[in-house]
Amino acid sequence: MAGSQHPGAAAAQEPPPPMDERLHEECIGEEHGSRHALGRHRERGGDPERDDGRGADDGSEPGRVHEPADRREPSARQPLLVTADERLLDDLVRLATAVGAELTLASDPGSARAVWTRAPLVLVGADQAAPLARSMPPRRRGVVVVGYNLEQTLDWRRTVQLGADDVVSLPEQEVWLSERLADALEDSGDEGVVVGVIGGRGGAGASTFAAALAITAANSGRNSVLVDADPLGGGLDLVLGAEATGGLRWPDLIASRGRIPAAALRSALPRVHGLALLSYDRGQVRAVPTAAMRAVLGAARRFHHLIVVDLPRHLDEAGEEALRACSSLLLVVPTEIRAAAAAGRVARTVAPHIADIRLVARGPSPAGLAADDMARGLDLPLTGELPPEPGLAAALERGDPPARNRRGPLSTFCTRLLDELGIPRKERR
Repeated sequence: MAGSQHPGAAAAQEPPPPMDERLHEECIGEEHGSRHALGRHRERGGDPERDDGRGADDGSEPGRVHEPADRREPSARQPLLVTADERLLDDLVRLATAVGAELTLASDPGSARAVWTRAPLVLVGADQAAPLARSMPPRRRGVVVVGYNLEQTLDWRRTVQLGADDVVSLPEQEVWLSERLADALEDSGDEGVVVGVIGGRGGAGASTFAAALAITAANSGRNSVLVDADPLGGGLDLVLGAEATGGLRWPDLIASRGRIPAAALRSALPRVHGLALLSYDRGQVRAVPTAAMRAVLGAARRFHHLIVVDLPRHLDEAGEEALRACSSLLLVVPTEIRAAAAAGRVARTVAPHIADIRLVARGPSPAGLAADDMARGLDLPLTGELPPEPGLAAALERGDPPARNRRGPLSTFCTRLLDELGIPRKERR
């Protein structure tokens, strides 16, 4: 009946748990709900041969579309499903329910137009791909065509005209589609920027600079997370004076793979100086699998404006995975001849994994080596010369974070760099 609950959502299903049980227990806490919103609901007239409890012999026309009884406005955060195929509707509602997603349903192109550009994800049934393409809706990202046996049944020319990002065949790709629906719950329309920081030699100050960059971003209203990717670095929580702050560290997450809920990860990590922190501890060194690094960075990008990764000079597999996720790499090098020589080796090592490598020269130079000359010798663009911060070493020993003085040279340098990198300031959920 109009406004009744769809049979595909009759029972709640527990979402697939994250691989890391502690993350699941501490961060999720309860099952996702089983509600789903249908912006429009298909009512079917009675049909003795198809009467399975879902139809109604109330004199209505078979296939007629009615507004739901509660007339709720569809949320811009709900994925949009465009289909008149009830079998497909059942399957997609089941998948959405399993990950706690609510769907807005449109049975034809006309009813889809109202929320076409606002929905975080649009699922187009194969039955509606051609009609939608003919209606010429505005081009947008996040359009997925879904159906059965698509190689034989889909009008591929219309799919191209529609501008679909992906074509998904059920049931073979149910897992992928479930993850895409779950991601839509956390989609803010863009992903965070991952910036790597690496030292040109040991003791270059890369970890301190990485922490300063993340803190400055947080101070300017950007959601930021600092990720420690150096298993032998002693732990970035020490740099921030946060060794006693509760929250998960890398040893708690090494079993993670697949998809981690972004909000769950953020709530589980230590919060210090306005940012989230994922650090190694001082226990036994345990290698972080590439799958865990990929899962963590994927979740972090869905929730934060900026992800700063402190990378080791000797990259393990997880370090390489983190480096490949970076859009830019900042190579921190003291303005010294030997440091420049060592930095050249580091630059050549990382170059196969990332295209955008920028030099951060740390002054002053004991022998008068100019930052511009060092940049030319390394054949790297110079981001700038970082002047010394008075009292920084003593402050770090006391547990005071870098860039605490918002008017100091370190904070000023980082503020300018964040603007150059184009890190947004707008609010994220």
